[in-house]
Amino acid sequence: MDWTVNITKKCSKKFRLLPSEIQFQFSILLKDLIHSGPIVKWKNFGKLKGLTDTYHCHIKKGKPSYVVVWEVRNKTIKLMEVTYVGTHEKAPY
Repeated sequence: MDWTVNITKKCSKKFRLLPSEIQFQFSILLKDLIHSGPIVKWKNFGKLKGLTDTYHCHIKKGKPSYVVVWEVRNKTIKLMEVTYVGTHEKAPY
């Protein structure tokens, strides 16, 4: 059974302002999250230290680099929420 992945309103608004290349990478990551769950096999994936069930992944390296942050809301019903997409400099960690 696939995971349900919600995207916050703030994150949705930021997504529309991103370059098309970043939007594409985000879409691919989103599909991976739906099918694989919160643990994905991307190069720059990791769990955020000090936070429970919160993960991040750099979807583009370089300057600027772009990052996506998501957290597991409910493991039982397989629910996640993407809370941030944007530049690394403004990431909430």
